[in-house]
Amino acid sequence: MTTVAAHSLRRRKRINWQKILLIVTFSAVPLFLLALFTYVPFAKMIKFSFFDMSYTKNKGYVGINNYLKVFSKSEYVGAMLLSLYYMAGAVVQLALALFFATLLSNGIKGGGLFKGIIFFPFLVNGIAIGYIFKFFYTRGFVLDTVLQSLGIPLEKLPYWLRDQSINNWSLVFTSVWKYCGQNMVLFIGAIASIDPTLYEAATIDGANKWQQFKAIILPGIKTVFMLNLILSITGSLSAFEPAYVVGSMGANGTATFFIKIHQMAHVNNKVGMACAMAMVLMALIIVFTIAQRLFFRYVMKDADNTFNSKANKAKTLW
Repeated sequence: MTTVAAHSLRRRKRINWQKILLIVTFSAVPLFLLALFTYVPFAKMIKFSFFDMSYTKNKGYVGINNYLKVFSKSEYVGAMLLSLYYMAGAVVQLALALFFATLLSNGIKGGGLFKGIIFFPFLVNGIAIGYIFKFFYTRGFVLDTVLQSLGIPLEKLPYWLRDQSINNWSLVFTSVWKYCGQNMVLFIGAIASIDPTLYEAATIDGANKWQQFKAIILPGIKTVFMLNLILSITGSLSAFEPAYVVGSMGANGTATFFIKIHQMAHVNNKVGMACAMAMVLMALIIVFTIAQRLFFRYVMKDADNTFNSKANKAKTLW
């Protein structure tokens, strides 16, 4: 028996080494490519951010001067503040997506068709959507024609892409239109995973639909909601396509911080400065992500307690 046990142990060890060798073999190439095309360029970008350099010349080490310029020039600070428009749009986008998801999860007639209609814009290429909305907002074209048919004279309509009091909101709408369907589908999947007995227990308690939404649906999809919010906010900070395509490369005060990075690197040929701006953008994304997690951990505390009490009561009833 001792000989058999020893042989079995040696055999398991041999199999484990084979698994390790197999994992390493298949992982080596992807990890090498990841390091070569992601981590090495990222390290180089950090290094370049401390130099005054272009694609062809390096004028020397400047320390944190590039970072100081980012926060000292009003055009860069103003470009950062433009992200607030897109953040506001992200909140509206998530609210609409959650509303449609809750509505369509109740099995309304023709729900599949509505899901397809709302989700379809997400499947369209962002550049194509940009040109669609550029035509949509052009003076005297689609949007103006529709509003004129409602009795609003053309002279009273603003220039949707030139008037700086409204053009950024026009661009934000394109992002809301594109990504609302994606968030809706994720919310529908999360709502479908909630235990149906929770709704039955809430109904027995006399809870209406709004109370069920607050006490069951919202806590039940907390993880997906936080993920969508983080992705939406980080996407707002790095908005590019609407301002570049619809806003004609950031004209008329629509240049986001990402557009400024692009112009600094590829138009002004100041790679060091562009790398510093990219590092600032990454830092902002990290800060907003952590802040959101802490905020929702605090806000969702009471909702989690309510959700857990409902779940325990449902288990007791069933």
